[in-house]
Amino acid sequence: GGIFLDYSIGEFSKVTGLGIHTLRYYEHENLIIPLRNASNRRRYSEKDIAWISFIKRLKATGMPIKEIKKYAALRAKGDITLSERMEMLVQHRQSLNEQIRQLQEHEAMLDEKIAFYRQEIEGHREDTP
Repeated sequence: GGIFLDYSIGEFSKVTGLGIHTLRYYEHENLIIPLRNASNRRRYSEKDIAWISFIKRLKATGMPIKEIKKYAALRAKGDITLSERMEMLVQHRQSLNEQIRQLQEHEAMLDEKIAFYRQEIEGHREDTP
């Protein structure tokens, strides 16, 4: 029922910005399991696009590929793993908060240094007649 938008691996690669090589690797690692059509060609769906962008976000926020694989395996099992998946994301969010805290600390240090240089530069300007 309804119109089902699907993509070849080439089209999917363009839409997601991931190379074909990477997509094949993801498939090999069971991160994504595309459907196959009658002639055994990979077909990717809109749902796959959303899933890939989520994987990219997990990677970008520092989740190790091993953990992402674990998450993907739980996702493949369906709704019985909902609370386990949520727990993984809660944990990941905590480590993200820790990263944010550290970055804010680094930023504060830089702010201090910049303020110091501003003062020095201003001070030197007053010396010149």
